[in-house]
Amino acid sequence: MLSRDDRIAAGREQADAVPVDAHAELAAPEGRPDPVAVLAAQDVTRLQKLVPVRHGRMRVSAFTFFRGGAAVMAADLSRTATTGLRVQLCGDAHLSNFGLFKGPDRRLVFDLNDFDETAPGPFEWDLKRLAASVTIAGRNNGLSDKKIASATRASVRGYRQVLARTTELSPLEVHYYRMEIESLQAGADKKDRRRSEKAVAEASRKNSLRALDKLTEEVSGQPRIVDDPPVVVRLDEQFEADDWGRLVEFFDQYRATLAPHRAAMLERYRFVDMAHKVVGVGSVGTRCLIVLLQCDRGTPLFMQFKEATHSVLEPYVGTSQFDQAGERVVRGQRLMQSAGDILLGWSRYENERGTSTDFYFRQLWDGKGSAEVDEMGPKRLKNYATHCGAALALAHARTGDAVMISSYLGDDKTADHVFTEFAGRYADLNERDHRVHEKAIESGRLAATDGV
Repeated sequence: MLSRDDRIAAGREQADAVPVDAHAELAAPEGRPDPVAVLAAQDVTRLQKLVPVRHGRMRVSAFTFFRGGAAVMAADLSRTATTGLRVQLCGDAHLSNFGLFKGPDRRLVFDLNDFDETAPGPFEWDLKRLAASVTIAGRNNGLSDKKIASATRASVRGYRQVLARTTELSPLEVHYYRMEIESLQAGADKKDRRRSEKAVAEASRKNSLRALDKLTEEVSGQPRIVDDPPVVVRLDEQFEADDWGRLVEFFDQYRATLAPHRAAMLERYRFVDMAHKVVGVGSVGTRCLIVLLQCDRGTPLFMQFKEATHSVLEPYVGTSQFDQAGERVVRGQRLMQSAGDILLGWSRYENERGTSTDFYFRQLWDGKGSAEVDEMGPKRLKNYATHCGAALALAHARTGDAVMISSYLGDDKTADHVFTEFAGRYADLNERDHRVHEKAIESGRLAATDGV
């Protein structure tokens, strides 16, 4: 194990080899993959009836296009300067993939909450995607260039400063270090504090009982999930023709990935109903199902199981060490979060035709809340971006060498400006891609369904 001084020196040596300033640059356009072709390649394995919904959601704005275009940016990041300082990457660290949820002690925490693309890779890829998302969101909200740059620098500064703070902590202290609601509200004015308190109250009410009221109706004395096609459709066609034994085996495989005491608790619930539910932007078209369970008292538990595929990062950082894509997601999430869902697990479903699909499981609503990024003014965006940067730093510190990365970035504002410059250039590129995407829809190359 290298000493602290050796790790500091190694970070500085890496900064000599790959200067921080190099991260402001995009690769030359020659050889860049066609963004529409990248997205269309993802569509091939998705539920075809939902692919137009995906493109309809992506076309709404440059920000929604960015949200759905993780694969496009992964290809772009692979052509930029790379430090080789590896962490467990989120892979899709944009502003809307941070939020509130309840930890095992039932206290609300703020953290990354989407790990579909997680994989080991160079730390700066996550930081660049976060910074770019701040700039793109600011433009989408009509903010001035000055305010946008200030918010983007704040996201990088939040990352850099919290990462430096973790270098003074033990690994165990870093593991337990988490961002609770009080830290988000500190320094907020009365108006922002009221907004925060409203968001916290809303997240606190999001649980299985509320989901039961919102998503079900009573049929013959039993709750049944209400059809709302194409967003909610009872029973995915993949499961309709298969026998019950396959489903039982599927759920048994999932329970085997839980700690024994949690698996034992889950066995006290019985299956009631299941439906396909469309979520997000980038995930549209992948299989995402919700399951209603009940205990003998009738108390509900809503679970979600979501299709897991190869990470968009894998073509550039290497194939995952996990054969099961759901395990890749769960292992990555457990590494990066300080307080995760106690029912997080994975399973593989194989239908009667021998076709298999990997899934990961989590609770559907458990204090989950996300910010309305498209409603943020300059002050709120800056404050929120700061906390997103801080949360990302904690995730990276748990899985990478914070001392080395912090030494690489330095203790001045250089990195803040460099990554903000990159974000501006990538926002320009994203806007061009968004226009290309729109032309592909208008020409009939892509199909899009709006307003869903």
